[in-house]
Amino acid sequence: MTELTATRDADFANYLLRLGDSHLVIGHRLSAWCGHGPMLEEDIAMTNIALDCIGHASVLLRLAGQADGTNRSEDDLAYFREAIDFRNILLAEQRNGDFAQTMARQFLFSAWAAALYDELSKSTDPALAAAAEKFSKEVAYHLRHCREWMLRLGDGTEESRRRLQDAIDDLWPYTGELFQLWPGDAALIERKLIPHPERLQPVWSTLVTNTLSAAKITIPRADVHMFSGGPIGKHTEQLGYLLAEMQIVARSYPGSSW
Repeated sequence: MTELTATRDADFANYLLRLGDSHLVIGHRLSAWCGHGPMLEEDIAMTNIALDCIGHASVLLRLAGQADGTNRSEDDLAYFREAIDFRNILLAEQRNGDFAQTMARQFLFSAWAAALYDELSKSTDPALAAAAEKFSKEVAYHLRHCREWMLRLGDGTEESRRRLQDAIDDLWPYTGELFQLWPGDAALIERKLIPHPERLQPVWSTLVTNTLSAAKITIPRADVHMFSGGPIGKHTEQLGYLLAEMQIVARSYPGSSW
């Protein structure tokens, strides 16, 4: 079977980088819990979600290398770019913190990814549409798993609810960026390569609002300041530390294979 190739377009390449980098970074963040989960079953579940995210990143970064015409591999893009060249959303790079912080971050991210992949499965780019259709099945599991934990933590003890509330308050200012238009997006939307963010926001907002209400978590005020800039290379200082850890082996032994 012939492998599908991404549409050759600089703006489309940047969009694919945005998705690939976001999944790579959050996958690496989540992988830090391997061996440290609160229970064995959850340790395995979190590791599997991390592997899925990194697997999604691998496909998306490979497509990005095709779309920009350089044919850079997913490894080239993951390990040999500087932080300023990464295009991930800021939510993905936020610290793990405690278990509630990690689950809240993954829930907010997975709710967005689920809505996004449902739309991207209709993309006029066959390679991205095929990838999105596959990814959507895996993200559905991620979302269900994280949502169950949101309900457990929010409707659990006083401390678990407090920790989850603190996590949502801390992460909420990074959610506005999920629904912004970025340079080049308008042309891609017109060609039906990607969906308009306004089609994703109501789906995300309804799911998140209903879940937080059921978990007895107060939804942050609508006028909270939103941080932005990840997709144009403006990151928090946390990304540099994350990449230093993630890239050290590949950069120390370039060209090696095992």
